[in-house]
Parts: sequence; structure tokens; C-alpha cells
Amino acid sequence: MNTPELGLPMSVPAEGLPARVRIHEVGARDGLQNEKATVPTAVKAEFIRRLAGTGLTTIEATSFVHPKWVPQLADAEDLYPQISDLPVSLPVLVPNERGLDRALALGARRVAVFASATESFAKANLNRTVDESLAMFEPVVSRAKGEGDDVHVRGYLSMCFGDPWEGPVPVPQVVRVCRALLDMGCDELSLGDTIGVATPGQVTALLAALTGAGVPVSALGVHFHDTYGQALANTLAALQQGVSTVDASAGGLGGCPFAKSATGNLATEDLVWMLRGLGIDTGVDLGRLVATSVWMAAHLGRPSPSRTVRALSHQES
Repeated sequence: MNTPELGLPMSVPAEGLPARVRIHEVGARDGLQNEKATVPTAVKAEFIRRLAGTGLTTIEATSFVHPKWVPQLADAEDLYPQISDLPVSLPVLVPNERGLDRALALGARRVAVFASATESFAKANLNRTVDESLAMFEPVVSRAKGEGDDVHVRGYLSMCFGDPWEGPVPVPQVVRVCRALLDMGCDELSLGDTIGVATPGQVTALLAALTGAGVPVSALGVHFHDTYGQALANTLAALQQGVSTVDASAGGLGGCPFAKSATGNLATEDLVWMLRGLGIDTGVDLGRLVATSVWMAAHLGRPSPSRTVRALSHQES
């Protein structure tokens, strides 16, 4: 199937949506960190290079966490120098000041901290309370911003819509942590539906509450998992509220090693297909992206879970 020649998907713009969406590609970090087998560093580097060749402008590269936490990303120091010449943004996760030191030493200028909206996940992920984790992140964010105006700090917030231990997460609880991350200096927040339980009305309600609390929609991104098949519907709800940054993972790779009910991320190809149909620009070459995910799927030894990848490459389930 060659969709450009067929003119598919048909572009039918809808009112009230952003003209362009920046895709924050997380496959190389959030995707590969959940693999049972460690992917060789050279394969990771080639994956990121291929992703950069698709037109993606933000590709999350790795995480400077302690190797015992996420052994799949223990090669951060080896990987980053192999890709640092790419003309794209390469954010990295830094859980603490030691992680920040490691990232800065290699020239990283875009970093991210990873907070939780719930006490249970903060304990599981960071072995701290929510407030203790915020106190840990404050010097990290402050030091990063002190490195220069070109340093960008993203704040990830997990469990914004539901928690496997606590159930539904109250909106004011999420707003409080978002506000704290912004107040400490984060440039951008990514709202995570870590276990994929959100539905569009919930997304709309949270975004309305955040803007009502003075959080600019321009500072917000969304990160949906497709556990219950709601990721694209939730993304559309976010776009209708003015969000123009969407996290996605090439081929639908990923989950969360600290929340076993978290399945794959929203597939970048599925997102691009929907956005193309809405007349929204992403700058991404869908054919190259599909080819990249097929290549990575071959290395992982299984077909991509992305429906768009399967449809355009004729992969078998």
C-alpha cells in the first residue's frame, strides 16, 4: 500500500485544533526501557538516527538513572555521545542531581524529571512520598536552569488519571503537583496516563482545571497509553483543549517497569495517521517512520503492535 499516491488518509481539517503538533518521541527511552532483553547500544543509536531521519524533532534518548533501577538503559554514557551530533532535540531523564551531573557532562541541554501524582506510585517508583520527591527534584531543576537559557526542563507527571493501587486520581491532586513542578522552574509538563485508564471527558476536565489554576496550555503535553484503546480519543480531546505537544512511541513500544498494568504507549504512526487526516502538520514522513518501526521490530523479534505499521507494512499479528 502506498498511501501518498492513494491520497490516504483523506485530509479533513476540524475547527478548533492546532495547525501543528510537535511529537515528543519516546520510543528509544520509554519504549526500550520496558524490554525484557537489553537492546545493544549500537542498535539503540541506529534507531535514534533513523527516527531523526523521519522528520521527528524531539527524540527522548535515554535515562541517567542508576543501572539497578532500569538496567536496559545502563549504557546512557556510551549511547549519548553516539547521537549527540544529530540536529534534533535529545531529552534525557535525570532522577536526581547525580543523574543531572552525568547528563550535563556529556553536553545534554534538555532534561526531564519524573514525578507522580499519587503517593503509591511515588513510593513504588522513587521510594519517596510525593512531597519528598518534589523536594528531591527542586535542586535538580534549579541547577539545570542555572546552566543557561538554552537548558530546557520537562516535568513528567505519572498517574494523572488513575492509579493501580489507589484507583481514580482526584483532579485537584494532579493540579497541585503540576503547579509545584512549574513553580520550581519546569518549562514543560507531560501529563501521563500511565496505566491507560483515562477517557476523553476526564482529559477535558483535567485540562480545564489546570488552565483555571494558571497553568498555560502551551506548557502542557500529554502522554497516553493504549491499554483500553483510548489513547487516540484522549489525544483528540487534548487537542480540542489547545494542547499541541503529544508524546508517542514509534511502533507502540513501551510500558512502565514500575506499574505492571501499564501496556504500550500510543504508537507514533497511529498518531501521525490521525493528525494527517485532520490536516495537522507534524513534519513527519510516515513511510520512513513505518520502515523504522519495522526495522526495530525485527531486532526485537516480534511484530509492531501499531495498527498503522501493520496496515502499511502488511505485518502479521
